[in-house]
Amino acid sequence: MKYVAAYLLAAQSGAAPSKATVSAILESVGAEIEAVKLDKVFSELDGKSVADVIAEGMSLLASVPSGGAAPAAAAAGGAAAPAAEEAKKETTEESASDSDMGFDLFG
Repeated sequence: MKYVAAYLLAAQSGAAPSKATVSAILESVGAEIEAVKLDKVFSELDGKSVADVIAEGMSLLASVPSGGAAPAAAAAGGAAAPAAEEAKKETTEESASDSDMGFDLFG
């Protein structure tokens, strides 16, 4: 991910990013550079415009479900259910004690 981010940052200059430029960006923040990964990024992005790559990525993200945590909790199975109920009880008890702040106004 850091290689892609550095590539995009280098592309902001208007010139085509080079391995030297991307390496310089990564070195400026103290990141370790793995030549194999850097080469992979450049081989995948070679001949493509940044705008096209971003548009392609956005179309792929559109197909990713983003419904929330409920399906993940259901997929976790039986062990998650008791823990969730216990946490809910603790929250309810805390809410009750917090709402009256230790005072009994009506009796």
